[in-house]
Amino acid sequence: MSEPTRPRATGDALHVPVLLEECIELLEPALSGSCPVLIDGTLGMGGHTSAFLERFENLTVIGIDRDPAAIALASERLAGFGERFRAVQGTYDQIDSVAKKFGHGGGEPGTVDAVLMDLGVSSLQLDEQERGFSYSHDAPLDMRMDTGGGQTAADILAGADAKELTRILSHYGEERFASRIARRIVSEREHQPITRTKQLADLVKDSIPAATRRTGGNPAKRTFQALRIAVNDELSVLERAVPRAVSAIRVGGRIAVESYQSLEDKIVKREFAAGATSTTPPGLPVELPGHEPYLRLLTRGAVKAHPEEAAMNPRSASVRLRAAERLRREGNRP
Repeated sequence: MSEPTRPRATGDALHVPVLLEECIELLEPALSGSCPVLIDGTLGMGGHTSAFLERFENLTVIGIDRDPAAIALASERLAGFGERFRAVQGTYDQIDSVAKKFGHGGGEPGTVDAVLMDLGVSSLQLDEQERGFSYSHDAPLDMRMDTGGGQTAADILAGADAKELTRILSHYGEERFASRIARRIVSEREHQPITRTKQLADLVKDSIPAATRRTGGNPAKRTFQALRIAVNDELSVLERAVPRAVSAIRVGGRIAVESYQSLEDKIVKREFAAGATSTTPPGLPVELPGHEPYLRLLTRGAVKAHPEEAAMNPRSASVRLRAAERLRREGNRP
């Protein structure tokens, strides 16, 4: 594995936790025991984790992140908390095995008291220009959260045919001009490889109608989102992670998930709704034992950032926060 990229700066200047107080308020009732355990499934630079450790003096946080640079920075930042913080490099769909190793939620081995997940690309990855996540700076088209292996965005652009590129851009980026952009990529790469973020951003801009470019922000935003999701297999990982996270919390434990685009939010909403719905067949006069809901929704719909927070922290503008409480052990899905 390659050495992690060292960030050029540290501390809160690089990361303002989104909806921090709302997350704390939603998870606090599950963290009132003598030695509670929280899994931060998306550690990043440790902004949320640091705040929870400061607020709850007996809390232990297990932070998961696939990015070795994030693990290195967060571990350095949180070293003062000693054994109350532990970092695990991996994807958050491994959350159930992490809970089995470290958890003792409410005295129940193999479970934790709460789970927090702050999805999407982190501020660290956006700010480290050479990672290639941002269309605002010229850099190699990498986009891997774990730079230790796997294909890059440039690899996808070089190898996928127009049909596959259209699928990626349409499904993961919800890009309505996906086929036009895909055809342009295939045409352009016949003359020169597409290996730089500026190349791709300019190509996207030239592929869509001029009238469309005047609204909605940078026209390359959806294309970059789609490639990042494809490179890191984010939606498949999330589809595995949410039910495993629910299974990992004790009865009375809580989970909170922050999503930043509709595909993520749909997965979280679907899993939470399934857990909050009785599986007793319709028409029966009583609810069958073992078919009761195993989750209680803690938010009415999704919580959004207040205009003041969105103005101060642009990343919060698209956030959707959902939370749920575990009601019983039975009924969880693997």
